[in-house]
Amino acid sequence: MIDKVSKTNRPLVIVSIVLATFMVAIEATIVATAMPHIVGELGGFTYYSWVFSAFLLAQSTTTIIYGKLSDTFGRKPILVVGIIIFLIASTLAGFAWSMASLIGFRLLQGIGAGAITPVAMTVVGDLYTLEKRAKVQGGLATVWAFSAVVGPLAGGLIVDYVSWGWIFWINIPLGILTILGFVLFLHETIEHRQVKIDYLGTVLFSIAIVSLLIMLTETDAGFVVLTALAVLVVVAGYLFLLQERRAPEPIISLELWSRRLIATSNTVVLLAGMALIGLTTMLPIYVQGVLGRSPLVAGFTLTMLIVGWPLAVMLSGRLFSTFGIRNTLRVGSCMFPLGAALLPFLHIDSSPVVAGIGAFMMGFGMGLINFTSIILVQESVDWSMRGSATASIIFSRSLGNTLGATALGAILNVGILHFGSGELADQLHNMLNQPAGLINLSSNPAIQSVFYSALHWTFWGVFVVAVLTFITTWLVPVSTDAGRKNAQPTTEQKIESIDPALVSLDEKQS
Repeated sequence: MIDKVSKTNRPLVIVSIVLATFMVAIEATIVATAMPHIVGELGGFTYYSWVFSAFLLAQSTTTIIYGKLSDTFGRKPILVVGIIIFLIASTLAGFAWSMASLIGFRLLQGIGAGAITPVAMTVVGDLYTLEKRAKVQGGLATVWAFSAVVGPLAGGLIVDYVSWGWIFWINIPLGILTILGFVLFLHETIEHRQVKIDYLGTVLFSIAIVSLLIMLTETDAGFVVLTALAVLVVVAGYLFLLQERRAPEPIISLELWSRRLIATSNTVVLLAGMALIGLTTMLPIYVQGVLGRSPLVAGFTLTMLIVGWPLAVMLSGRLFSTFGIRNTLRVGSCMFPLGAALLPFLHIDSSPVVAGIGAFMMGFGMGLINFTSIILVQESVDWSMRGSATASIIFSRSLGNTLGATALGAILNVGILHFGSGELADQLHNMLNQPAGLINLSSNPAIQSVFYSALHWTFWGVFVVAVLTFITTWLVPVSTDAGRKNAQPTTEQKIESIDPALVSLDEKQS
């Protein structure tokens, strides 16, 4: 690890990672806060969730590829390319003239974002040992807390006083500084080898996922169309698995994912991602549309989620050493479903504070789940596979976000049609397709009630997935003493203590 980056200026590289993290983090909070206004201006509320799904689909599809490329060509070139794509897409997204164009540019933005988070986390894994990594990650987590405060405020001010395009254009100066930091201060010694990109696997995976997303979104498309989409999902998915078995450089290493520790960790993060994106996309429109509060209040409600996340990461090192990784993961992550349990009890005259408490608890649980999974997976492989292993976690979270945003968006649309009885549903959609329509919903009790009832369904969906997430954490194979301060094992012993079957499994496969 250390010899790969021996000439690197670590403090300045960390500064660059902070900028990259801030760029992605603040983009998430600003977009979530401003999207109701943007959709109202561009029209097409039915495709509200696709603005998130398109970004997340591209991010999840490319994350694995970037991870593999970073193991082959080094972290720096992959980071720089990803940031450049992200900046180009951000510039174009600010000029979007319709929902279709915005979704397209968000798709391109996701292609760039697929390189930023996983490869940046891999760089931290390269630069620091396990003992120091928790402190560094905890410090980086404060970036999310800061962006959680700045993002909603910036989003509210941008929507109220300037063009909404600036929620995307503010990335440009941050991205340029980040690129300069990585180019000048991150130095690697990499033995380049030829790599074969699994393009066919990428195409088959994309076909399967896009078909699934369309099937979830277009629920009123008719039996024949939905059946055809379901068949396409199954066939493309089956062909994808066959391709991954025979491809020399598969985008998803079935050997890597067959390891129990990696498979269970990825499953936990995927489910958590589904639940969390539901909160991120639905909470702002609940606060604005049902409670009649401003985008700024909605943003600060969501802020509590992103405060809880880094707080959990900052405390994780101390929790690991005191209680062990297993107890921290299992007991600490119970806050995830406990926070989600508050959502179904929100009603038309609830206080945003209650929603904020639920968001904070879910954020804290997600912080423990996500960070612990990354640590476990990174420590179970060597340097040459660390990029792919880290990318598998980010991929799972992004895929969960993609599926969650689409599925819960579909539940919302079905709920509107169910509770709206035709005419009210049309009135609701007409109001949502106006710039100030969401906030004005509270002035029409009948339409407000329809919207609240539909959102209530999505909140129950978030709760169910959060419970499944907590249950799945008990399947992650971690020994009781793993991570405790009084245990000072070697690297091999660390891996063995994390998953006692892992070493023997690797030996059998080799």
